[in-house]
Amino acid sequence: MRGEKAARWLALLTPALLLAGAYISQYGFGLPPCEMCWWQRYAHFAALALGFLAFVIPNRVLVWLAAVAIALAGLIGGFHAGVEYGWWQGVTACTASPFASGQDPLAAILAAPVIRCDVAPWSLFGISLAGWNFLFSIAAALAIGLLLTRGRRVADG
Repeated sequence: MRGEKAARWLALLTPALLLAGAYISQYGFGLPPCEMCWWQRYAHFAALALGFLAFVIPNRVLVWLAAVAIALAGLIGGFHAGVEYGWWQGVTACTASPFASGQDPLAAILAAPVIRCDVAPWSLFGISLAGWNFLFSIAAALAIGLLLTRGRRVADG
């Protein structure tokens, strides 16, 4: 039971902290997200909702689903990091944000910043934000899985 409670907390706190870091990077340090950054955030939003639901409706399945969503965010981050490091080609979906209504479309397009997915805007120890997301998310997803299976083995034993 204790492992399940720890897994539930990890399933809630991991996406919450990683999303907080993403928004601090964006609004505090001026690092706007590219398209693949948003994909990672979407998976973390799903994990956060599932992690929250796992507290409202205590259910192991919700914790497992949160772990899957966290792992998905990590895998997207790993793919994104590989694109940033030049290990493989990225997708062509990385585009600038759309223009505001009532604005001249051509002027808006020309003035819009281009957020490239293949350029790491920041790194620490040679690891980009997407790379850190990969490392933390995969580690958390594995830890949640271990906590849930360990808790199940102890209960069955």
